[in-house]
Amino acid sequence: MKIGLIKETKSPPDSRVPLIPAQAAIINQFPNIELVVAPSPSRCFEDTDYEKKGLQLQEDLSDCDILLGVKEVEIETLLPNKTYFFFSHTIKEQAYNRDLLLAILEKNIRLIDYEVLTNEKGKRLIAFGRFAGMVGAHNALWTYGKRTGKFELKRMKDCYDYAEAKVLYQEMEWPPLRIVLTGTGRVGQGAAEVLRDMGIKEVSSNDFLSNGFEEPVFTQLQCSDYAARKDGTPFKKKDFYQHPEAFKSIFAPYAKSADIFINGIYWDNNAPAFFTLEEMASSNFNLQVIADVTCDIAPVSSIPSTIKASTIADPVFGFSPNTREEIPAFSPDGVDMMTIDNLPNELPRDASESFGKQFLESILPELQKEESDILTRATVAQNGALGPHFGYLKNYISF
Repeated sequence: MKIGLIKETKSPPDSRVPLIPAQAAIINQFPNIELVVAPSPSRCFEDTDYEKKGLQLQEDLSDCDILLGVKEVEIETLLPNKTYFFFSHTIKEQAYNRDLLLAILEKNIRLIDYEVLTNEKGKRLIAFGRFAGMVGAHNALWTYGKRTGKFELKRMKDCYDYAEAKVLYQEMEWPPLRIVLTGTGRVGQGAAEVLRDMGIKEVSSNDFLSNGFEEPVFTQLQCSDYAARKDGTPFKKKDFYQHPEAFKSIFAPYAKSADIFINGIYWDNNAPAFFTLEEMASSNFNLQVIADVTCDIAPVSSIPSTIKASTIADPVFGFSPNTREEIPAFSPDGVDMMTIDNLPNELPRDASESFGKQFLESILPELQKEESDILTRATVAQNGALGPHFGYLKNYISF
């Protein structure tokens, strides 16, 4: 088996890697595996870092069986008849990547999407989510500081790693702001970790709504805090996951009470949005900053003002609830939207090391099996057809 680490080709460039040099070297020591690395000037680790660990640099990866990347691969660089691992952003029928999936089918590529590598209980085995949440929370506070002028916070991307950011937090004095956080998975946990490291007090959802605070606070909501059955019957989490269309949003009290909203949920297309555009334009809507880590693009989104993804280079845009259009960031009459869709790339070293560790522990053993249920469940395409668990994409690719 020959594995190649590809050069990231998506623009804007991503500096994360699926395996850091030390991890790639471990794989290369297996007697039945060879791993090579395509040279790249944009990685957070230099080509020489891989060479020092005994890895061979190889521009042409056409002799590899398996190709590992992070973000979507540019169509013109896809090699036919290979197995690719990357985040394809096709499994929710994202219109902007339809042509990518069509090319993968045409080129007889087996696409294994990291996002659907799960165990038998459906739990994801490999993800960058924790770091998306961490950077999302940091950027939410950075945005609020820029908007209000009440404090200055160094960008996460300008820190060498998270250890440097934690030192910065110890020196900060936060104003008495109020933050609402949604999501209890990897993203939500990562965001909560940063808020706690910042010294921001965590309070219950009830206290958040009923008490006044003279210090910065945040609350982390459960599903039952922001969604309820339309018919008034009791909330059940399993019911919400299986029949999201039967629920309505009850998020309004938090939009009225909070200054900052950090959204870290996995959103089903049939689930209710947190609020409507009409509600955003009302006098009861208090949110000044929305950090949408989820970043589903409107109109099919949990946040209707997420009209585009922002970038690490240009992280914030303003949204006018009155005109429903983009306006300059930090405008007094707008809501500031932080919607970067590759947030972990602001912490590329930490994120890559964690991701590679998950790959070594959970995915590499599956590659050495003749058959793997884990890999089969994550195979979006194979032999020119959709994988066995992705037949629902038939209309998407024939649209």
